[in-house]
Amino acid sequence: MEHQHRHQRAAPHLLVLVFIFVLTSSIATNAHSTRKENAIKAREQAQKFANMRAAGQDQVSMTKEAAELRSYALRKKKHKGLFKRKEVSLVQVLFPGASPEEYIENEPVPAFVELVSSKRTQVPFEYYDLPTCDEPNETIQKRFRQRKNLGSRLIGHSKMKLTPYKFVAKGDMPCTPLCVVEVGGRNLKWLRKLVDQQYRVQLTLDQLPVLMRSKELNYAVRGYPLGFKASAASTGLREDEYFFYNHLKFTVTYREDPEEFEGVRVTGFDVHPVSITHRPEDGMSTCNKDFSPVNDPSSYLDLRTGPTGEDMKIYYSYEVIWQQSDIPWADRWDVYLV
Repeated sequence: MEHQHRHQRAAPHLLVLVFIFVLTSSIATNAHSTRKENAIKAREQAQKFANMRAAGQDQVSMTKEAAELRSYALRKKKHKGLFKRKEVSLVQVLFPGASPEEYIENEPVPAFVELVSSKRTQVPFEYYDLPTCDEPNETIQKRFRQRKNLGSRLIGHSKMKLTPYKFVAKGDMPCTPLCVVEVGGRNLKWLRKLVDQQYRVQLTLDQLPVLMRSKELNYAVRGYPLGFKASAASTGLREDEYFFYNHLKFTVTYREDPEEFEGVRVTGFDVHPVSITHRPEDGMSTCNKDFSPVNDPSSYLDLRTGPTGEDMKIYYSYEVIWQQSDIPWADRWDVYLV
């Protein structure tokens, strides 16, 4: 009788053990199945993006396909341990507390200058130390003073300064003359030296560093060079020639989604520098609403004094294009990270 009761007491425990075994087996089977499905999915994705690259798809432009490639490359970095925190996006990892800024149409969007620097030297310069247009005499709104660019913090550049270039939300601007600066003597020699040492100008708009990017060459690099050097061998002259970028073509990409937010959010900030000898004597025919300057060897602006040794004149100009894009605001940093 006692033996029978012992078996009856053990029965519930046995059932629990059987249940746990079955449950564990089921979980293990499901986990194995999930890992297998994930592995298949990963191989399919790898093949898909390999085919895209083989077909010549770049990963720096603001297209949906390029954004997919960037996202895939960053996920691979994350899996390798470069980013371990399980945030919604890499923006939250690298820029905690960052939040989107919305601008209504025609609202001014301030752009800021940072240091002019070169990887070939350790000596940066303030932008307004250069022979350039005067700094705007405007007060920076409090909301922008509080949103200092991370790059400025890292290099200890604490004072924010506005660029001489004006931007308004969704406001395209054709080629617009900005100012004229006379340069000669020591300043001209210094400018040639800065070009030779490959100094680059760094600007930011809505906290985004300006980019020079090429879809054809699949590259994107921060800032733009002051100019470029042509060797004597390539020009046929007795010495190297230095040319200066005095016209900037800006492209600001933005996203609109009335169901999610009001106004526009900036998702990209690009620049294409141009070297051009403007012709003010004929009403600035090289810069107006009907003409956009291009890089043409026949009209490059060379850094040299006039025929009788007089100071050279640099005519600065710029233009702005606002371009709509479907790239989410949270993904706008991806191109800087790949």
